[in-house]
Amino acid sequence: MQIGSIRLKSNLIVAPMAGVTDRPFRQLCKLMGAGMAVSEMVASNSLLWGSEKTIRRGNHEGEVEPKVIQIAGADPGMLAEAARYNVDSGAQIIDINMGCPAKKVCNVYAGSALLQNEALVARILEAVVKAVSVPVTLKIRTGWNKDNKNALTVARIAEQSGIRSLAIHGRTRACMYMGHAEYDTIKAVKKSVKIPVIANGDIATPQKTKHVLEYTGADAVMIGRAAQGRPWIFREIEHYLKTGMELPPPQVEEIHRILLGHLDDLYSFYGTFTGVRVARKHISWYTKGLVGSAAFRAHMNTLETVAAQLETVHRFFDELSARCRQLQYSTTI
Repeated sequence: MQIGSIRLKSNLIVAPMAGVTDRPFRQLCKLMGAGMAVSEMVASNSLLWGSEKTIRRGNHEGEVEPKVIQIAGADPGMLAEAARYNVDSGAQIIDINMGCPAKKVCNVYAGSALLQNEALVARILEAVVKAVSVPVTLKIRTGWNKDNKNALTVARIAEQSGIRSLAIHGRTRACMYMGHAEYDTIKAVKKSVKIPVIANGDIATPQKTKHVLEYTGADAVMIGRAAQGRPWIFREIEHYLKTGMELPPPQVEEIHRILLGHLDDLYSFYGTFTGVRVARKHISWYTKGLVGSAAFRAHMNTLETVAAQLETVHRFFDELSARCRQLQYSTTI
């Protein structure tokens, strides 16, 4: 798949997720086969650019290319300036968020709330595209609610505005993450535009990936929650799409090694105090569904130091390794 002049090494993309797709997670997913990983959402308000959180979200130092920053807001001028600022800071692709369903985002008329105002959508897209020389992409939902699905119209606006690829989550804003994603709208959008279309929503297995790509005709898939604690899902999907065969589940020792590497990056990136706290959710995702993991996760949330966290992780995986050589993971999100 190609976005502007940038050719991706695979058509598997990591979805932007607040509090998840930081640099350590993006880098790990890329190493596991993802062709692109989108940053956490960065505010367009210039007053926040100097905050520690915003600086950290825009940190792509040493990351495998392409470096993608997602920006959010409702003012065309502010979003254009945010795009320029992030390109000057090293972003190679600017992604615009019109898909986030969170109330705190929609209440300020950003994210998926923008789908209610197609004229404003056009002004924003045109302003950002004109502001930078790098490719600009867009992420949306199928509409505001089931009675107001306008992804087809927004897709045409995006194409006319110079957007280089369009990611669509197969739910409306009103659906949040409830029910099942639908792919008919994505299929219809793909037929109506010439720019690359990326399918998103409930894609959690190699088999589902193949089905969605074939059904919608999409150029790529975007994977979010299914990669939490399972970054190797990208190599599993890539292998299945190429060969039609499933890779065996990862062995205990490999999961242990991947987790330790991830933890080391988290501690380095955030510092030990914040790193320990951010690591808790990742450790929980890596171990969800494993024998004895409920008590382990409860205890993990009480630990305050790197040493205690690592010692407990080592002990859990050593005991698990003694029981079995391979892990069986549920694919249910």
